[in-house]
Amino acid sequence: MKKLPIGIQEFSKLRSEQFVYVDKTHQIYDLLQQHQYFFLSRPRRFGKSLLLNTIKEIFLGNKELFKGLWIYDKITWEPSAVIKISFANIDYKSLGLEKAIDTMLLGIAQTMNIRLTAPTFSLKWDELIKKVAGGKKVVILIDEYDKPIIDYLDDLPTAEKNRGILKNFYSIIKDADSFIRFFFVTGVSKFSKISIFSDLNNLDDITLDDDYATLLGWTQEEVENNFGKEINAIAEKHPDIYTDIRLMMKEWYNGYSWDGENFVYNPVSLMNFFSKKTFNNYWFTTGTPTFLMKIIKSERYSAFDIENKTVSISLLDKYDLNNMTLLPLLFQTGYLTIKSYDRHRNTIVLDYPNREVADSFSMHILSELTIGKLDKTDMLLVDMVRCFDKGDIPTFISHINTLFLNLPYAIIDQKEKYFHSIFYTIMKLVGYKIEAEILTIDGRIDAVVKTHHRIYIIEFKTNQSADAAIRQIIQKRYAEKYAHDPRTKILLGINFNTDTRRADYFVVANF
Repeated sequence: MKKLPIGIQEFSKLRSEQFVYVDKTHQIYDLLQQHQYFFLSRPRRFGKSLLLNTIKEIFLGNKELFKGLWIYDKITWEPSAVIKISFANIDYKSLGLEKAIDTMLLGIAQTMNIRLTAPTFSLKWDELIKKVAGGKKVVILIDEYDKPIIDYLDDLPTAEKNRGILKNFYSIIKDADSFIRFFFVTGVSKFSKISIFSDLNNLDDITLDDDYATLLGWTQEEVENNFGKEINAIAEKHPDIYTDIRLMMKEWYNGYSWDGENFVYNPVSLMNFFSKKTFNNYWFTTGTPTFLMKIIKSERYSAFDIENKTVSISLLDKYDLNNMTLLPLLFQTGYLTIKSYDRHRNTIVLDYPNREVADSFSMHILSELTIGKLDKTDMLLVDMVRCFDKGDIPTFISHINTLFLNLPYAIIDQKEKYFHSIFYTIMKLVGYKIEAEILTIDGRIDAVVKTHHRIYIIEFKTNQSADAAIRQIIQKRYAEKYAHDPRTKILLGINFNTDTRRADYFVVANF
């Protein structure tokens, strides 16, 4: 089996130590033939650092590292001077951003036997560019430009301060244009891209460019070509469990898209799957979206405000530190992706990319809005599956009430949708197929849950009566939509009491 480069971001180490590399050099070659200045946004742990380090080795002229790859005999390997910076590797939390940048520039200069004498970090940056260029031109690669901002989204004064510092840093680039051969900057988000790079009016944002939709991440074809043996080995080891392993892989880890047409796997998740040989949450555990959860809670978002949303494509460019909009944030950070793109109307459908993200993010939302602790939430969900499978609705409802016990009054707001959305999230998390707001000839069904042996037709009420819910299901003939299905149909009416924050009454009836 191939050596999996889990956690390896240096292209030189990956190649010299014979780890697997999914060849992206054809697309990199196409990129290098285009403009001079580029910006690319992708979620964390998606291969941005490896991409920049690959470009670095191309410009350094290290041809032998590319033997066997597409680009090997396609270019003239003439070395250039390269400055590579990662804002993930500087100690701005202890030193402050200005001092950290200053220290970083001095360190880079020292490795290149250059002495910097300018008094400020921005002037040192200008001095470094010109001295490294040495009468020629220099390649500048900057990774995770936005990390000093993202790390302080719950401390907006510091985030604003760091944005101003970064603006001063990047303002040097325009006047140094005659010394720059190629400039590429990456980040997780497009926070303040316009204001930070306002002087770089020639910066080409390729985040949503069709030509580079698969520059990062792995397509199905790339996975099959590079990991076919690994896939088959796992399937053969567990034939009773992984009856269609490729379909399961797609469901768990594929689904990211930046054009609504080309879909890719998260490399980190897939490599960990090949290593551990079991489906699990790998990408999500590398970072907890604390600031996103705060926004969801404070702005009273529900599951229905997040999943399967049709929005204008222009929404993805709306970023303001003082007025953060949830959907663009979720897209940039990788929790939502473009599932389809209507180019006639310039609208896109945003949804969770795959099961790994949907389950993990939903679990965090559920825990944040209800019980407050992931471990307790998880234990409750496990028992809820057992109860629901047995048809033990009273115990199932009691577990729901345990979750609802800590539901903040601020988000209830006398609205049925918060209870409804949490119920919806619970059922999805425990693995049931649930549909919400289903249109029929006579009305709209709140929810339908399908198990192996039963179909539950569910109607929710708030501060009313569960009997009224059952009457509505019967009078509007909701169950008839599923009359052809041989499974037992169960009618379930649930009333939520906003004062007690409980499902205080429910009625179960057979169809």
